[in-house]
Amino acid sequence: MNQRAPVPCEEMTAIRQQIDALDVELVKLLAARQKLIAQAGHAKPERHHIRDEARIEEVVQLVLQTAQKEGLATEIAEPVWRQLIESSIAYEYRVFDDR
Repeated sequence: MNQRAPVPCEEMTAIRQQIDALDVELVKLLAARQKLIAQAGHAKPERHHIRDEARIEEVVQLVLQTAQKEGLATEIAEPVWRQLIESSIAYEYRVFDDR
């Protein structure tokens, strides 16, 4: 049984609905990103090309610049993207090994 969390006030219902809608959009964007990661896993000629420290830092810096422009706190953006990158690298290794 899927029980919903209690709502402390009426305003929270609308806020939660908006968060849920954004989460759906984020999942769609992450699925699109994952497809590109899979393409990279198929395209790279050797396994040791998968982890690229310079590219990791390039992506993080781009994200932090964008986060600053969009008002996203760096204490949210940086750890989220670093985890996303690590999970993506693990996925890319799996794709590479399965090909």
